[in-house]
Amino acid sequence: MVFIARRWQRLGVLLLLVAAPLYATPQAPHIQLASEFNPKVDIRAFLVSEKLDGVRGYWDGQRFWTRQGHPIIVPEWFSADFPPIPLDGELWLGRGQFDAVSGLIRQSSGREEDWRAVRFMVFDLPHHAGTFAERYQFAQQLIQGKSPYIQVIEQFSVESLEQLYQTLDSVVAQGAEGLMLHRRSALYRAGRNPHLMKLKPYFDAEAKVMAHIAGKGQFAGLMGALRVQTPDGRIFSLGTGFTVTQRQHPPAIGAIVTYKYLGLTSKGLPRFARFLRVRSESEPSNKADEQP
Repeated sequence: MVFIARRWQRLGVLLLLVAAPLYATPQAPHIQLASEFNPKVDIRAFLVSEKLDGVRGYWDGQRFWTRQGHPIIVPEWFSADFPPIPLDGELWLGRGQFDAVSGLIRQSSGREEDWRAVRFMVFDLPHHAGTFAERYQFAQQLIQGKSPYIQVIEQFSVESLEQLYQTLDSVVAQGAEGLMLHRRSALYRAGRNPHLMKLKPYFDAEAKVMAHIAGKGQFAGLMGALRVQTPDGRIFSLGTGFTVTQRQHPPAIGAIVTYKYLGLTSKGLPRFARFLRVRSESEPSNKADEQP
């Protein structure tokens, strides 16, 4: 009996060792994250690009990963001619197409014809030791003509804060999400970086769904609002920005949602908070994460 017990014990250890990789916590890539725009900086020290509303993708030289470290399955032909070095960028279908590209990467085997419209928009080289200006120049040389499915996001200069805001108004009017500012002389540094900033016509943040509030009037029988909690413990109701379908099938309790808002109230709560989406990186069904 002791012999049999020991055999079963050894077999159990082997099964655990074999199964371990299947349940291992994903290792998030060490990527750079943007800070909110600081209007006191010297704008001329930065290169500016459009902020794309796609899904953050990290190419490690062989395959794609989400910001949280989950694999993104793409057709072999899509990345066949990509450089064998790490690239930081955005999987993008075009302005206003976040839901479409987010839904596509959640599928374990998306239709190949859908992937032909996707582009991997590169905005940085994590392992390059040069300044951002040098990385941008090198990326252009590295990627030009390599594949129709990859390109470098165009960077440009502005001479004043007034010109920056004019540019913001222009691109937002055309459906863009905002602008990104990279300090020309900055090195690539993983984590939140003050030398990489995002500028949008509104702020956005994330909160956890705590409860569903029943709707009234035109929303009777549907979800009227979400009761949500911010990472620092503030609780408020999020009741606008939902489609009828989303009210019929609201985000699950415990889900992380992204909302936009216009500053804070005197009580420190988001002003004019409006639902944007369920965070796409939540567990294996996959912010962006969003661009940095």
